[in-house]
Amino acid sequence: MNQPDGAPSRTDRGRGGLRIGRPFGIPVYVTPSWVVIAVLITLLYQPVVDDTLHLGAASYLVALVFAVLLYASVLVHELAHCVAARRYGLPVRSITLYMLGGVSEIDREAERPRQEFWIAFSGPLLSLVLAVAGFACYLMVAPDTVVGVLVWQLWMANLLVGVFNLLPGLPLDGGRMLRAGVWAASGRPLAGTVAAAWTGRALAAAVIALPFGYSWLMWRSAPSIFAILWTVLLGAFIWRNASAALYVARVRARLPRLVARDLARAAVAVTADTPLSEALRRRAAADAEAILVVDSAGTPTSLVDDAAADAVPAQRRPWLPVAHAARTLTPETVLPADLAGEELLDAMNARPAAQYLLVDADGTAVGALRTADVRRAVAGTRR
Repeated sequence: MNQPDGAPSRTDRGRGGLRIGRPFGIPVYVTPSWVVIAVLITLLYQPVVDDTLHLGAASYLVALVFAVLLYASVLVHELAHCVAARRYGLPVRSITLYMLGGVSEIDREAERPRQEFWIAFSGPLLSLVLAVAGFACYLMVAPDTVVGVLVWQLWMANLLVGVFNLLPGLPLDGGRMLRAGVWAASGRPLAGTVAAAWTGRALAAAVIALPFGYSWLMWRSAPSIFAILWTVLLGAFIWRNASAALYVARVRARLPRLVARDLARAAVAVTADTPLSEALRRRAAADAEAILVVDSAGTPTSLVDDAAADAVPAQRRPWLPVAHAARTLTPETVLPADLAGEELLDAMNARPAAQYLLVDADGTAVGALRTADVRRAVAGTRR
């Protein structure tokens, strides 16, 4: 950014693509969009091959081989990121190849700027090394042969991949390197992400404007439709991912202040046979926001679901026990009140529910925690 396979299983397709292997134990997936770009590369590159080698229909096969080798280079680029991440103890989930390149899924962020820099730089560095090696090989082969044409295209492709990824804007590797530099200088990861994300947005705008400016300067004419579509697609990808990185960084910056106890809604305790109308009256009188149902010993057994309570017509509420609108508590829906940050989110993700009962270390009920409140707190909005 992560032994030969037999027939693909459901798991192989679980990430929206087909698993094609596990180099270094890292699952590699190819999405259907790769087929689209492979066909485009084949069609666009075929005339170049035919003009050089005069192979006729066989030039399509050479062009297709180039498309496959190009994505092999992308895979090696991503593997470099993954190997570097593993050296720093970061778990790698998978690599996915798709229309616009590849992406490595690394489960955790780097802990220090130096780690961030080297994980990001490893990919372009390897691409540039492959470009130099490819150029050296090109000097030793005849340029007007199949091997010569493929080697020339491959070293050029690796050069472009390496240089393009060094551009200083997220989500490109150069953006992560910029983030690492600002992080190291300021001591604040968020400052690094903000700088790299806004640079990425500026880069996205420049990519979209590039064909217009180039065509006007060179020929005083409009660019081709293909050039416009391709740069708009690439620019939109860069803008969207830079914006997503900025959002995630701001969320992460808020996580240390996210404490379950601070989000607890005060609850009034009632027994299961209390009429729903009476339970609602007691909640209002106590200026509480939740209703906790307890047994005769005072042990919490369930929490009233507001949506279920609101769905009961007012005229029926005096005749229905509060338990009718309550959801039974289980060990999975009872959380420690002092959970905070990522630990709180991990606990909620492990046991999804609309609301939870928060308790102190001694088991005393603190209040109700609603998932919607946590989501609003993470997003920086108020309830």
